[in-house]
Amino acid sequence: QLQLVESGGGLVQPGGSLRLSCAASGFALDIYDIAWFRQAPGKEREGVSCISNSGRRTNYADSVKGRFTISRDNAKNTVDLQMNSLKPEDTAVYYCAARPFSVQLTCVMSEYLYWGQGTQVTVSS
Repeated sequence: QLQLVESGGGLVQPGGSLRLSCAASGFALDIYDIAWFRQAPGKEREGVSCISNSGRRTNYADSVKGRFTISRDNAKNTVDLQMNSLKPEDTAVYYCAARPFSVQLTCVMSEYLYWGQGTQVTVSS
């Protein structure tokens, strides 16, 4: 059974950092592109960042460029999202998702087939 499990969420003060991790079980991640999405209360789910199966290509939403870094370790079957300089508007449930690798890397929600349950990130003083 394909499964993705997120971890690393929590409460952090503005300007702080968190590192989210997405662990896969039941399948090898190295043939899948992985994306992080987030959903804030009362808002639609949005793409944050995505990474190609090889790790050579990455995309970021404008709102997180320069602050968030996505990376992957296919040997460990994990994908991480390092989040620095966090802002209150980063508060959301963060989800990782997987799709079979594609030539064009996109962070389009409808293209991702497998989803984790999400981890809460709260940025507040």
